[in-house]
Amino acid sequence: MSGPTAASPAPATPPGPQLTVRRLVLLSIPAILIGVLSALTLRLLDLIAGQLDGVLWTTTPQALGIAPDSPWWIFTVLTATGIAVGLVVWLVPGHAGPDSATTELAAAPLPLWVLPGLFVVVVLSLAGGVSLGPENPIIAVNVSLAIALVARIAKAVPPQLVGALAISATVGALFGTPVAAALVFTGMVGEFKMGGSLWDKLFLPLVAAGAGSVTTFLLGGGFGATAPLPPYGTPQAFDLLLGAIVACAAAAFALIGIYLFPLVHRTFHALRHPLLYIALGGVVLGLLGMIGGPITLFKGLEQSEELLADPEAYSPGQLAVILLVKMAALVVAASAGFRGGRIFPAVFLGVAAGLLGAALLPGLPLSLAVACGVLGLVLAIARDGWVALFVAVAMVGDVTVLPMLCIIVLPAWLVVTWAREMLITPADLAREHPEAPLPWARVGSAR
Repeated sequence: MSGPTAASPAPATPPGPQLTVRRLVLLSIPAILIGVLSALTLRLLDLIAGQLDGVLWTTTPQALGIAPDSPWWIFTVLTATGIAVGLVVWLVPGHAGPDSATTELAAAPLPLWVLPGLFVVVVLSLAGGVSLGPENPIIAVNVSLAIALVARIAKAVPPQLVGALAISATVGALFGTPVAAALVFTGMVGEFKMGGSLWDKLFLPLVAAGAGSVTTFLLGGGFGATAPLPPYGTPQAFDLLLGAIVACAAAAFALIGIYLFPLVHRTFHALRHPLLYIALGGVVLGLLGMIGGPITLFKGLEQSEELLADPEAYSPGQLAVILLVKMAALVVAASAGFRGGRIFPAVFLGVAAGLLGAALLPGLPLSLAVACGVLGLVLAIARDGWVALFVAVAMVGDVTVLPMLCIIVLPAWLVVTWAREMLITPADLAREHPEAPLPWARVGSAR
């Protein structure tokens, strides 16, 4: 779309209703409600997945006399998880919503009858050790629930605004702070059809995110490393070069997986039936889990903390294996029809990449090395510099690395800016299936 010319200057404010003080105060009420409910939904998902996790990885193997980290038990659980998710996607009304490989964080609302199947497959994936996070599906669930709820009690609130508030609230709940939501929405508020300054447009999303993050905090959730690394200390000029090498190398490594993503997706979906390709995905993930061990399973947040708790416990060779296995597991899980997000696994990959960078570049402080690894991986996979900066600082728990990261992000961005995103586009789908899509390939289709 072409921009304004000299003959037709741009208006001072975009078209749409003005965000007056009275309007902001009134809309804060549904924003708070959406924030609290979004955090409660996320907490419910975590609790149910945690209970099933305990059954699969503790209670059952103990009852059978099997070590829970046994390679064959890992293979069995992931294979069974693939079969279970495939059955739900095939048989449950709505087919568990759209393929997460085709969706971003800003989810479109789904019919309410699609949500139970989506919720179930996310629980199965999180508990079964699939290398995906909950972010994309839980945002879709919360957006759909919020729009349906507000449509009943406050019809004057635009659905687009309700969806934006639900996204912001869920991001705030996921990361335990409204800062992440503010950074995400800074790049999105230009699409809001309403007048006012940047902070006028950010006000309601921040209210929702604040309510979501406070609720998460009260419920005992949060995001970040529980084992802080040694403080970075005084910035050194040479650290910029070494840090940029780690961040750019991490981003380049992520791009390998990103460019393999559509090929792997096409390979799995050539089987055409969700039970077949998701079950096969479970088998492949089981084999990868046998190679990489428990550290390469699940969404990766707790596993990141495990790596950071004892960074010297892993040799460079072990870290390289962990990186290769986890990247393969992320690409397979995202390609094979499992529902889940890609940011949390990217954080784990970034931590491992940072530890490897610190081992190979002894002059680079560990805290900055880990932050640069996370920065590069998240930047390439999420394609959002603000989120990458936030997560990198949060994972090392040291704000003194931020000035260095604000410079190091620039060459890393040059590595990724012209590359494809980790997303299956409509053009990719058209190349996979030039004929009419099958019922479970259509969003919200009935059985």
